[in-house]
Amino acid sequence: MNPEQQKSILAIALFAAFADGAKHDREREEIRRIADSLAADAGAPDLARLYQDVLLKRVTLEAAVAALTDSGEHPEGHKRQLAYEMAVCVCDADGRQSEAEQRFLNELKALLKLDAGQTAAFEREANAIVELGEAAAPAALAAAPAAAARPQANDAELDKSILNYALLNGALELLPQSWASVAIIPLQIKMVYAIGKAHGVALDQGHIREFIAAAGVGLTSQYLEQFGRKLLGGLLGKAAGKAFGSVGGAATGMAFSFATTYALGQLAKRYYAGGRVMNTALLRDTFQNLLGPAKQMQTQYLPQIQQKASTLDATQIMAMVRGA
Repeated sequence: MNPEQQKSILAIALFAAFADGAKHDREREEIRRIADSLAADAGAPDLARLYQDVLLKRVTLEAAVAALTDSGEHPEGHKRQLAYEMAVCVCDADGRQSEAEQRFLNELKALLKLDAGQTAAFEREANAIVELGEAAAPAALAAAPAAAARPQANDAELDKSILNYALLNGALELLPQSWASVAIIPLQIKMVYAIGKAHGVALDQGHIREFIAAAGVGLTSQYLEQFGRKLLGGLLGKAAGKAFGSVGGAATGMAFSFATTYALGQLAKRYYAGGRVMNTALLRDTFQNLLGPAKQMQTQYLPQIQQKASTLDATQIMAMVRGA
């Protein structure tokens, strides 16, 4: 896949990110930061400009699609299929798709001229994870005991749980299947829910998503960063079609979701233990201070992340999101 085709796929992902027209300024700024970061890491300085081109409509969706002509390097339609999968995942990032996002995906599907059977299969997989994630916290909430009956939070147990979530999300990021990354945010939501519950606080989906956003962890931008690194690192292009457990060599320096998840878990532990008195500025500053050490841990735990990625399959991922 050449740089121009990579740029076109990323442009389509950005179009998906802005499809509903409701992105908060904070999320737009985070998406811009991701574009800058990917440009610096990949040695492709035009990616930062691409963000502005899409936002200001200097590039069209039709032009981005037209650049995705297939060669003998990959199966026919692979690049177009990959572009559609990334767009679906970006639209799913903050929960159910809006009507505007559904219209965008229908338009994109027509422009890409994809086989209906292929797109339907992927949509079922991605939507199933989103629906399971949305159902998991409310179901747990209904089954939760009264706050007075809960034992005092155990820091050691919470630290172990946070580390396990971080290892799992780092492993999901290494898998070549596009929809594997869809499970990362639902699992982060489950982690925060469990931490709040351990401190006697019953949370719903809306509160948890607001907490994650207040910490400066963008939902849409997380997906864009994961997919962008996979795409520019060659993992998606080289490993597409392989079974779960096939972890590409290009993934060695990745697993950024480990650090994000670990820092988010430690932030939630402090926030709920302290009586939820942190304001947005303090939440963001504390998260950034936790993120640096978490990135160092990420390097330390990379062999365990890779080992976990080699053992994951689709059934396990569905069960973990569901909470089974």
